[in-house]
Order: sequence, then C-alpha cells, then structure tokens
Amino acid sequence: MTLPQADVAAATPPVRSRRGPRTSVLFIAFAFAVIADPVSSVAYAIEAALRALHGDLALLLPTISLVVGLVVVVTANYWQLVRRFPKGGGAAAAAGRAFGPRWTFLPIGALVVDFVLTIGISISAAASAAIALFPALAGARVPLALVLLVLVGGLTWFGHGGRLLFAAMTLLFVAVSVAVLVLGFVGPHEIGHAPAGTDAGRPAALAVVLAFPVAMALATGVEAPSTAIAQLGQLDDARRRRFGRGTLALLLVIVGGLTIALTVLALRLHIGIPVAESTQISDIARSAAGPGWLYGAFQLTSSLLLLAAASSSFQAGPGLLKALAGTAGAPGVLPPVLGRTNRHHTPYWSVVVYLLAAGVIIMAAAGQEQELVLFYAVAVFVSFLVGLVAMARFARTEKKPALAWVNALAAAAVAFTLVVNLLRGWPMLSLAATLLIAGALYVRWARAGRPRGVEDVEAQAEAD
Repeated sequence: MTLPQADVAAATPPVRSRRGPRTSVLFIAFAFAVIADPVSSVAYAIEAALRALHGDLALLLPTISLVVGLVVVVTANYWQLVRRFPKGGGAAAAAGRAFGPRWTFLPIGALVVDFVLTIGISISAAASAAIALFPALAGARVPLALVLLVLVGGLTWFGHGGRLLFAAMTLLFVAVSVAVLVLGFVGPHEIGHAPAGTDAGRPAALAVVLAFPVAMALATGVEAPSTAIAQLGQLDDARRRRFGRGTLALLLVIVGGLTIALTVLALRLHIGIPVAESTQISDIARSAAGPGWLYGAFQLTSSLLLLAAASSSFQAGPGLLKALAGTAGAPGVLPPVLGRTNRHHTPYWSVVVYLLAAGVIIMAAAGQEQELVLFYAVAVFVSFLVGLVAMARFARTEKKPALAWVNALAAAAVAFTLVVNLLRGWPMLSLAATLLIAGALYVRWARAGRPRGVEDVEAQAEAD
C-alpha cells in the first residue's frame, strides 16, 4: 500500500530549453506568490524584536542584523534542499531519506502547527493594520479579525486561483514600501519621541541574544520555495532548481533589505513601541510619508499582503491534510473525510479544521499579533532543525566535511534560537502541539501498515 503520487506533469511535457517572456512571467508569478508569507512577516517582526528589547532602540539594529544573518543561514540550507530534491519535498523529504520515514512526521507536524499560526498571526496583523488606519475599529479588534478569517477561509473554498493575486499583492507592497523608505530618508518628516539610550539593567550583548529569537518569525516561509517547486510540473528538474533557487535569492534580498531599511528608518525617526491602536511599522510609514495617500496605500497594501499570506497557508495546510488522507483507492494516514474536495478541488473539511483552529488562537490572543509572535518561531524551527541535521548527514555520508560542518554549525544556531524561545515558557505549547501531531501521525501511519511514499507528502500536497 502506498500513498498516492501526483501526476501533474503528465498533462504538460517538460520544458527543457525554451526561454523568453513566458518563462519570465511564470517565474515572477511563482516567486512573488511564494514569498508573500516571509515578506508579510516584516509587518510584525521588527516590532517583536523591539518589544523583546523593552523598547531599547539602540539595540534594535544589532538584533535585526542577527535575525537577518540567521535567515541567510536557513536559506542556504533550503538552497541545498532544492538542489537535492528538485521535485519538491523540503525538510520532510530530507528527514525521511536521511533517517527513515518515521522521522518525516516531525517536520510535517511542525508545518501543520506553523500553517495554523501563520493564518492566525497574519489575520491579526491585518486587523491591526486596518485599526492603525481607522482607530475607531479598535474596540472591535477580535470581531474584525474573525470576519477577515472567515472571508479568507471562504475564498479558499473556490480553489487555488489566487496565486497571481498573491504575487501582485507582494509586488505592490514592495513598491509602496520603497516609496515610503525613500521619503523617510530624503524628505521632510515627523520625528518620534522614543528614547534611544541602552537599557542599563542588563548587558547589551545579553539583551540582543535574548531578543533576536523572538524576531525569528521573519524566517517563517523560507521553506516555501523548496516545496512549492512541486507545482511546476511543466518544467524539468534543472528549471525547477533554477526557479526554486531564484525564489530563495529574491526572498533573501527583499525580506532582508526591507527589514534592515525599515529598522534603520525607525532609528532615524525615533519610532519606538506603538500605542495599542497602532503598530510600529504603521508609525514608521506615517512619520516618513505623512498622513496622506501614501500612508493609506502602505496600510492597505500591507493588510492585503497579510491576508494573502493567510490565504496561502489556508491552501497549503489543508492541501497537506488532503495528501495525508490519501484516496479511496490508496488510503493514507488521516481519515478520508479530510481529503474530500468540492468541484474547485478544495478539501473543504480540511479548510474547516484550519478555520476553527486559527479562530481559537485569534480569540485566545485577543487578536493581538504580538502575542502570537512568541509562539511563531518555534514549530517551524523544529522543521528547520530537522532539515539541517539531515543535510549534515548527507554531506558526511558523501564525504563533504566542509559542508557537513557548515550544516552542523547552522543546526546549532537554529537549536539555540529554538531553546531561547522555549525558555520563555508559553512557546512550549507550540512544541507540545508539534510533537503531539507528529506522534499521532506516526501512530496512524504504523496502524495503516506503514504505507510507502510518506517522505514525498509535502511535494504531493503542492503538486495536487
């Protein structure tokens, strides 16, 4: 008995050598749709770091620089994963082939939790962006977030036609952000009143080390290109590698560039921790661009990008459950009901599962995205860690000691980040949920007769 394998390439012969405008448009649409999640993280990661620093602006740039540096490390690992698994699969494929199929369920469990948190935090951040623009909505934060959640979940019901829209939202947000940055650095602007001194209560180095793991929410979504390339069934392996690696490079340039630039601008304008009805990134934009149309455009595009990121997880998460459920002819790990689809090929019961789970965490956090950030960089870092350890083992087996050491050191850095976040207490819930889901999936897999092909379930979910 095997888990079903996707066959999206059958309808379209592989594209081996053709280049030109059509391929460029495909890459732009693919890349900017895939990076919607990590780009949207810019909306709350900088503020998360500042809150962890207790508002100490002087330490914000070193902290964010460390965050971006670790994002580079994680991206380098997924660069290797794309090379090794050009048909998709990410950390799950690496874990299954390095340590055996039972280890596949650890990164899968992490991704299930991560998708729920991505939906919850993105919806909450979108509500915060709307409230910053229209403060009168502050009293209805939770109802507003729940309405947005149902709206995005409802649109998912109609299938996967929003990929091009996600790409457009990402491009629009980047363009408006660049305009805000230019005005902030060269134009007249309002200076804030946040103190710029250091916190004398603890050493600066210790403050940075304890703060940067919280802002590692910026790294969520880095794994997406390594699995999303499974959608490109019309391309051969070499072209999929180029698409995957090109997307990772674009992700790094845009996310790293915007994050560093907005951080520097926050320092220049003295923008500290915001009031309850606003966000730091909103205060940066208002101070740089003034309260006119550009500020409104920034808030609108950031809200739409955050909703696009939530929608992307609303597609990827249920798609993963559908792949795990298998089909009537080839049963999988989860109950078949989670694989039932409507005429738009949407696994509607799986969408309902994610809708309810995200709704619960939004209400538990009172619609405050900064409350959820603490939990965010835990589950996905379990997946990062497993992928790095697997790649270190591959390098050691293939007698590439330099690469093995690089991957091992990167794994140590990721493990340190994970441990520091877990020491905050409540993020343990994310780890517990990850382990519980991974364990339950393993038990069901064993009871189902250990069907083969589970290592490829992420690639299959994307290809479907």
